[in-house]
Amino acid sequence: MWEQIRYNQTRSVILVAGMGAIWLLLGFVFGLLTSYFTPVNLFEGGIYGIIVSSILWIFIILFAYYFGDRILLAMAGARKIGAGDLHRILNIVDEMKIASGLEIMPSIYIIDDPALNAFAIGRDPNKAAVIVTTGLLAKLNRDELQGVIGHEIAHIKNRDVLLMSLCTTLLGTMNILTWLFSPKRLFASYGDLADEVLAFVLLVFGPGLVLAIILLILTLGIDSPVIVFILYIPAAMLLTPFLAKLIYFAISRRREYLADASSALYTRYPIGLASALEKIAASTNQLLAASPATAPIYIINPFRKKGMAASNLTRTHPPISERIRILRVMAHASYADYDRAYRQVHNVDKGIIPAAIIASASIVPMRAAISEDLDHIQRARETSNVLWNLSNYKLINCHCGTRMRLPPSFKYPEVKCPHCGKINPV
Repeated sequence: MWEQIRYNQTRSVILVAGMGAIWLLLGFVFGLLTSYFTPVNLFEGGIYGIIVSSILWIFIILFAYYFGDRILLAMAGARKIGAGDLHRILNIVDEMKIASGLEIMPSIYIIDDPALNAFAIGRDPNKAAVIVTTGLLAKLNRDELQGVIGHEIAHIKNRDVLLMSLCTTLLGTMNILTWLFSPKRLFASYGDLADEVLAFVLLVFGPGLVLAIILLILTLGIDSPVIVFILYIPAAMLLTPFLAKLIYFAISRRREYLADASSALYTRYPIGLASALEKIAASTNQLLAASPATAPIYIINPFRKKGMAASNLTRTHPPISERIRILRVMAHASYADYDRAYRQVHNVDKGIIPAAIIASASIVPMRAAISEDLDHIQRARETSNVLWNLSNYKLINCHCGTRMRLPPSFKYPEVKCPHCGKINPV
């Protein structure tokens, strides 16, 4: 997949350079506009604007590159699991790591959310992680979970994760101030109507507030460069939706098709991923940790109408039904067969897999389905046990067979069994 790797690297450079140029242009234009209500002349205003936008852009790029993965993990509420937790998922990730040829085992994180979803992040294959929700672990059998993990490992192998981390972190960084002071977050408990009213008030009185701040700064005699710097940030915030559109244009749906094809090859069982996508799409749970900035990194767009299944209409992912049909049409598990299935489903002559890959692809027979050794209840209990362990809950086993979980805040030296009444030491 060297063509896809080079494609993603080129896209990353274009994204950074293109958005940087837009930021410099915005800074220059804003500096010119600022010169009309400050003592600074037109030329100096433009220079100040470029300097301010350059400093902000360099900071955002460095922040996105070095801390983007940590920010995304924190936004998702993901928690890292160790070698002694969830042997099933650890074993599957290790299998897919070997099948894909990755040299280093990705870290594994889980999100405590009943929604079914997953994503991968990282700067490169040596510093990558796979993140899954507890709902996914509880609802999917081994074949289905293997298909999802194979898909995410493919994103790591194809270097999709760097491009996606840059896209989501750049957009997320620009959205931080907007999110912090958004009416939806500050007044969420008052309902949607109050949120709409507050948004309308801010829209009406926002410009007047900015003008009042300008007049106050001029009255206090603050230097013009400081005025440019203070006012550039809210101006950039107003342009965030426009920049978000550019980021979405930089994200190709092709990466999802290629990840699906790679998963089929790694697992040698495309039906597993197809079945997993059907379950994920049919789930009506909304992923609470998702945001418009992070939506492209998930295996399926996490946003859906309340109580509804996922929609085919999405800007960053191919239609779910098409992805499932392609996987179910496949007769073998090779890239060539995925490309044939893609052309058959879309009724086109041009496929999605690079020609060089198809030329070197051999026929890979599909394996049989794996017999699942855990039912839904057992998978849910296994996942709950890991969450309790991560939260440092203490496990007390009473002689009557009762298992008691005590939170870290429990400070008493003994606990009474609710069933047999025996006093057990903590």
